[in-house]
Amino acid sequence: MRLSRTKFLPFAVGLLLPFSVFSQGVPADFRKAADSLIEAGPRTYKEINDVLRPNRRDTVLMKYFVKEATKSNYLDGLAYAYNQFGTRYRNLSDFSRAIEYHQMGLDAAVEADNTEFRIFSLNMLGVVYRRMDAIKTALDYSQEALELAETIESPSEGIKRSINVSHNSIGNIYQTLRQCDLAIEQFKKSMELEAELNNTRGLAVNSQNIGECLEEQGKLDEALKYFRQALAYDEEINSDPGKAICKNSIAQIYIKQNRLVDALSILEPTLLSAEKTGDKQIIVSVLINLGWALMELKRFDEAEDHLRQGLDMARKHNLPRFISRSYDLLSELANYRGEYKSALDYFKKAEEFDEMVTNDLNLSYVNDVIIRYDTEKKNNQIEALAKQNEIVRLKLRRNQNTLLVSALLLALFTLILYILYRQYQLKSEKKMLTLEQSMLRSQMNPHFLFNSLNSIKLYIINNEKKNAVHYLNKFSKLVRKILEASSLKEIPLAEELETVELYMNIENIRFSNEIQFEIKVDEGIDPHIIKIPSLILQPFLENALWHGLSSKEGEKRILLRVAHEKKGFISISIEDNGVGREAAERLKASKVLKRKSVGIDITKERLANFSKDYQNSFDVTIEDLFCDDGRAAGTRVNLSIPTI
Repeated sequence: MRLSRTKFLPFAVGLLLPFSVFSQGVPADFRKAADSLIEAGPRTYKEINDVLRPNRRDTVLMKYFVKEATKSNYLDGLAYAYNQFGTRYRNLSDFSRAIEYHQMGLDAAVEADNTEFRIFSLNMLGVVYRRMDAIKTALDYSQEALELAETIESPSEGIKRSINVSHNSIGNIYQTLRQCDLAIEQFKKSMELEAELNNTRGLAVNSQNIGECLEEQGKLDEALKYFRQALAYDEEINSDPGKAICKNSIAQIYIKQNRLVDALSILEPTLLSAEKTGDKQIIVSVLINLGWALMELKRFDEAEDHLRQGLDMARKHNLPRFISRSYDLLSELANYRGEYKSALDYFKKAEEFDEMVTNDLNLSYVNDVIIRYDTEKKNNQIEALAKQNEIVRLKLRRNQNTLLVSALLLALFTLILYILYRQYQLKSEKKMLTLEQSMLRSQMNPHFLFNSLNSIKLYIINNEKKNAVHYLNKFSKLVRKILEASSLKEIPLAEELETVELYMNIENIRFSNEIQFEIKVDEGIDPHIIKIPSLILQPFLENALWHGLSSKEGEKRILLRVAHEKKGFISISIEDNGVGREAAERLKASKVLKRKSVGIDITKERLANFSKDYQNSFDVTIEDLFCDDGRAAGTRVNLSIPTI
C-alpha cells in the first residue's frame, strides 16, 4: 500500500509511539550526530550511511533517529532507517514485520521523490519475498527496481549497488527455477560490477550463489572452490552471518562427498555462531544438515533430535522449503530404522510442502515475466530487431485473427451439429413418449376396462361376492402393474410374466374360464435377472385371444414359453391353437364392428427403438401352425430378445 504525505506521517508516528521511551539514555555524541545529519538533510544512501553505519544495528539508537527524523519530516533519513529495521527483521526471519518496514521505507522514498531510496526499498522487498519463496512477487519488485535504476543516466554509487542487488536477486530467481546456467550468468555479471565498486560483501554473496548453482548441477569440487572463496570474503569483512552460511554450504558438500566427520566438525561450531546471528533460516539449515550428517553416521537418535528442531523452527517461521527438506530426511531416517509406515507419512508431507514451493502456476508466471523482461530489454537495445519483431507480431496477429475466425466458424459448425443432434434426440424422445402413451392406451383400452368391470359387476349381481372380490383384486393389481411398468424402460422378465398372467386370468372370465393358459420357463433361466422392455407381451396375448380363440369351438389353449436361444439371446414364444390368421382375417372382414388391433404394431416400433441401445437387435416373427392334413392349427409368435 502506497501512502500519501497526509496519510504517511500519522501512520508512521502510530507505529513509532513506543520509541519515545528510548530518548533517555541515548549517548550525547549520537544525539549530536543524528541532529546534525537531520539538519544537513543529505539525500544519498552513502552520505546517510557514513554517519549511521556504526550504529545501524542498534535498535535503541535507530529508534531515536526515527523519532527525531519524523519530527523534522526528514523523509530520506526515514527511508534509510526503515529499511535498516526491515533488514534486521528479515535476518530474524520475521518476514511480515520486515515487509512492513521496507514498505514504509518505500513510501517515505516516494514522498521524498528520492529515486535512489525507492530503488533500494524495492530491492529489499524483493529479497524478503524471495526468502519467503514468494517468487512471483519477488521478481516483480526486483524487476521494477532494475528497470527504474537503468533509466538513470549517471547513477550514483548507491544506485550502482542497487543494480548489482537486482542482478543478484534475478539470479536467485533463476536459481529457484533451476535454470542454473542463466543464474550463474546473472551472478557473474553482478560480481563484475561489485568488483568495480570494491564491495567485498557483494563479492561474497555472489560467490556463495554461484557455488549453490554448481552444487545443484552436481559439480561439487567447483562449488567447494566458490564456497571457500565466499568464506574468505566474509572473513575479510568479519560477517558472522556470511561465515555461517559459507561453512554450512561447505559442510553440505562434505556430506555429499561422504566426508561425514569433516562435515560434523564444521557444523557443530557453526550452529553456535548461527544462533548468535539470530537468522532463523541459517539456523534451520545448519540443524537440518547436522541431522543429515548424524543420520549417515548411524547416530539416529541425535539425528532425529536435530531434524525435529529444524522442522519445528521452519514451521514456526513459515519456511516451506526447509519444512519439505526436514520431512524428506525424517522419511529416510524412518526407512533406515525399518519404520516404513512413518517413512511413507513423512515422504507424503515432504511432497506436499515441495509442491507448495514449486507451484506450477507461480513458476509459469515467473518464466513468462522473465522472458518478457529479457525480450523487452533486447528490443530496446537493438532497434532493427525491434522492427523485425514488430513485423513478426503483425503476422502473428494476422494468424491469430485467422485462427480466431476459424475457431468461431468451428464453434458455429459444432453448435449447428449439436442443435441438429439435439433435435434428432428430442424427436426420438418424443416418438418414444408417444409409443409409451400409445402402449399404455392399448394396455388400458376402454373395451378391456369396460368388459372387465362388467364381468365383476355380473358377479356382484349374481351375489357371487367371493368371485367378485377375487377378480376385483386381480383387476386392481393388474392396473397398478400396468401403470407402474409404463414409466419404466425395462423391467425384469418375472414382473412381465406376472402381469400377463393377471391379464389372462381377468380375460378368461369372459371366456367362462375355457382357456388353458400356461407359462413354461426353461431350466437355467432366472426371470428375475433377465431384463426386457416393459409391457411387450400383452398385445400378442390379446391378439391370440380375440383373433385366434374367440371364434374357435372346443379346446382353447395358449402356451407362453421362455427358452434359451443362441448366446446373448432368449426366446419367448406365444403359441395358441386358434383358427389361424387366414380364418381370423375372414371373420374380421365379416364383422360389422371391426376391432382394429394397433398393439402389435406399437410393440414392434418400441422393440425397434429399444434395439438402438444394444449391440444385438430384437427380432419378431409370426408363423402359422398346420395339422398333418393341412388344416390350420393355430399361430405362434416368436420374440428373440438380446440379454447383453
